Parts: sequence; structure tokens; C-alpha cells
Amino acid sequence: MTNGTGAALSVLAIPALLVALTAGTSAQQRRAAPGAVLPSLYDLKTTTLLGKSADLSAYRGKVTLVVNVASYCGFTPQYTGLEKLHRELSGKEFSVLGFPSNDFGEQEPGSPQEILEFCKRTYDVTFPMFAKVVTKPGPDQSPIYKFLSGIGHLPAWNFAKYVVGKDGRVVAFFPSEVTPDATELRRAIDNALAAN
Repeated sequence: MTNGTGAALSVLAIPALLVALTAGTSAQQRRAAPGAVLPSLYDLKTTTLLGKSADLSAYRGKVTLVVNVASYCGFTPQYTGLEKLHRELSGKEFSVLGFPSNDFGEQEPGSPQEILEFCKRTYDVTFPMFAKVVTKPGPDQSPIYKFLSGIGHLPAWNFAKYVVGKDGRVVAFFPSEVTPDATELRRAIDNALAAN
């Protein structure tokens, strides 16, 4: 995506447009299967980075920031800001959720143990990290990213960000260029935290 496109997507954080985005998501979910609505993110199950079962229902009632991460990317230093955000807001029912992916430039080639060690040693990551996923459409696409794509946006590169509300629905999407300390991202998180 170009920076121009990134700027356009960033305006999704404006409250009035958040409502429109949520409405658009619901419409797309209704089209997914006649009479059926896709589950919320928090209805899905996955695996932790070290292979243990993980039920995302543990995050129901919280706001999450879902990020496709990679160890050898120009955006990898964003781990610092993601960890800062996670620590700052964890007491306010918020969590960053990291999903390593090797989809873009093969920039996450490591084993789960290598990824874990890199994240801890280099960035002191404490937020939850899950098993490596495929974000791109196709038979191997993760159910997590199949759900997230319901809003019409998939990552174009590593470190794309989805703000997910307390009900498990995506309320905003930000491309890789939008850093964890960006005003528009923080506004979207704060609005989601303030919502009932």
C-alpha cells in the first residue's frame, strides 16, 4: 500500500467512521453465508507460539490489537512501541496479540523457540504471542485472518494492525506504516475502550 492509501485507512479511527466501518463489517459477515453471521474473534481458538491450545474467549470484554509480526522486517522495531502500549494499557482491559507470519519477504523464518527468544531478548516482549500464521487468502489461511478479512482489509506487509472491540468485532484497521504511538491508532483504541 502506498502512504496515500495508508493515510486514507488511518481515518477509520474517526469515531463517525468507526460506526460506518462496524456496520460494513456486519454486512459483509451476513453475506459470508446465507442467514449466518461469522463468529467474533473471541469465538475462535488457536495455538500459542509454543504449541499450547489457546482460546481467544479469554479476551472477551477486552480491546485487543492484533498484529502480524516478523523478526527480520524494517518494521520490526515496532515491537518496542507495541510492548509499551501493552504495558501501559493492560490494566484497562487491553492486550496486544502477536501473530508471527512468514508471508511477506520470508521475514519470519524461525522456529517458535527462535521467535520467542528473539522477541524476549531484543524487545522484552511480554504480550501474548501465537503460532505462526498465514494471513493471505487461500486454503492455508489462518481462521484468525479469514475472520479479520471480513472488513475488506488484509495485511499488505508485516505489522498491519487491527483494533478489535470488546465484542470481538474489528473496529479499525491500520497498515504497517502506522506506528504503535500514532495518534490515530491510539484514538481508535481509546474509543474502543470507552465503548460499552
